[in-house]
Order: sequence, then structure tokens, then C-alpha cells
Amino acid sequence: MTDLDIAEVAHRAGVPASTLRYYEEKGLIASTGRRGLRRQYDPGVLERLALIAMGRTAGFSLDEIARMLTPDGQPDAQPDLDRQMLATKADELDRRIRELAVLRDSLRHAAACPAASHMECPTFRRLLKSATAATPRRRAPGPP
Repeated sequence: MTDLDIAEVAHRAGVPASTLRYYEEKGLIASTGRRGLRRQYDPGVLERLALIAMGRTAGFSLDEIARMLTPDGQPDAQPDLDRQMLATKADELDRRIRELAVLRDSLRHAAACPAASHMECPTFRRLLKSATAATPRRRAPGPP
């Protein structure tokens, strides 16, 4: 199979060419050379880009993805997916899904609440209280 031009890879992967250049700079992918001024890539780069996209969607940083995709520092190495890291991320996603489900249900209740004012609705006030309790505390700006 022949190498793919950077524009073709960008089109097929759904990312701008600048992202491909950045991923190459970070060592996540490698070009096979150039044809004129345009980078060329092995068709296997599309699978690698799909892994990167999946990792980003799951919430992994590019550095975390790089450690899994380039275990020996070589962008063309076989991925070594850290199973414990994947399981931990899946647990984080489960927690986030539960939080989002509660938020969704709260919004649906607020949208359909028959009370004249949301602040008069005991269910809405209970939801507000639980939302406040679940929100991580952030420090106010200013000196410690």
C-alpha cells in the first residue's frame, strides 16, 4: 500500500494538518518522508490516530497517550496499553456518568417543575443542596 499525503490523512482522520504536525512533534506519530514539501504517512497512521482520538475522548492527556503508544519512545512502535490505567479511567468515567445523570435529571425536573418558583419547590431545593455538596471546593482568588 502506498503512503498517504498529509492532506489525505488529515481528511480521513478528521483532524487539521496542524494537529498531525503537532502529534509528530510530540512523537505520537511519524511521517515516512516527504514528497516535495508535503509529509507522507504509512496508512497504519490512521489506526494510530484513531487510538489517539479514543484516548483524548476518554480524557487521557497526550503525555499519557504517548506513554501507551510509544513505550520505547519510537512513534512506530506497537502500542502497550496499560490495562490498569485503562481500568482506572473507566472507573473515573463511571463516576462522571453518574454525576451527569443526576445533573440531567435535575435539569429535567427544573424544566418541568409545576411550582410557581423553583425556589418554592422542595425537590428543586433538595437538588440544589446535593449539587452544592457534590461540587469540589475551590479556593477564592487572593492570598492564601
